[in-house]
Order: sequence, then structure tokens, then C-alpha cells
Amino acid sequence: MRARMSGVSWHRGCPVALDELRLLRLSYWGFDHAVHQGELVVNSSAAASLTQAFRQLFAARFPIRQMRVVDDFGGDDERSMLADNTSAFNCRLVPGTDVWAQHAYGLAVDINPLENPEIRDGRADPPAAAAWADRSRSSPAMIRDGDAAWRAFRAIGWTWGGDWRSLKDYMHFSANGL
Repeated sequence: MRARMSGVSWHRGCPVALDELRLLRLSYWGFDHAVHQGELVVNSSAAASLTQAFRQLFAARFPIRQMRVVDDFGGDDERSMLADNTSAFNCRLVPGTDVWAQHAYGLAVDINPLENPEIRDGRADPPAAAAWADRSRSSPAMIRDGDAAWRAFRAIGWTWGGDWRSLKDYMHFSANGL
């Protein structure tokens, strides 16, 4: 995994060392109603709590399209989102800033990005998810305030980007609220 990540999702200068990251192999319910095995790379300090949150999602049969490490997409966040991939670690900056994203610490997870886009100034990211900016739509893969996903992450002390005031990042859960 170290070799696979080096120069792709992790590189020199990242705010965490490879030794501080862990690979989680997790069961999840797919959109096909079958059980699948997925992988997330996360900060070692969050591995146990994230395992607990994903166990709760599994028990609630919350559907996830796929769960692959971002290295499968060449470390490209946009490609991962367009594939509706649930992911965690990716050593990258917050777009348009020089600030490390919480993903660069392995302390953020994005779930089903197409059904749960980021909405900023009325525009969806990824753009292919524009129809899902309409939160009156219905899908079991959408995350809503108080639902199984929200409760699972709230139980481990993480916050949801759908609760933000400045923009809405419906796919995003993080340890520190950023």
C-alpha cells in the first residue's frame, strides 16, 4: 500500500507521515443490494471510530456505490467523485487555497459524491451531480440531517458538511468540522 500511495495520494510534504495512516477494509451495502468489500485509508487516530461508524452504516443498510482508495483514480479527487466513490485520505489542499484539506490528514470522509454534492454559490461539485443539488429529490444514498449516516458519524463526534452555513458539502464528514 505504501508503494501504491507514494507519489499518488501521498507525497513528501504531506501533513501526515505514511506511518500515521491505516488501511481499513470494510463491508458495505452496494446500490445493487449486495454486500461488497471496500477500502479506505484513514488517520490511525480515527481508524477505530470510523470502523464503528461504517458498522452502523452497514447495520442500517445504507447504500454506498463504491469504496476505493483514491489511488485507484490516480489521486485525482475529481475522478474519484465522478465515479461516485466513497473515499477518505488524499493529500490535497482545499480547492482554491493553500490550506490542507482534512482529507490530507486522513480525518475526513466523502460518501456518495454524486448523490451528495458540494453546493457553493448555487453550483454543484462535481458538476455531474447538479441534479442532486435539489435536496427535495429522494434516494436512499442521499445523506440528510438525522438519517443513519448523520447519526453514525455524530456518534463518533464527527460533523457533517451539510450542516455548514457558508456552503453545503453533503458528502463530507470530518473530525474537526472542516
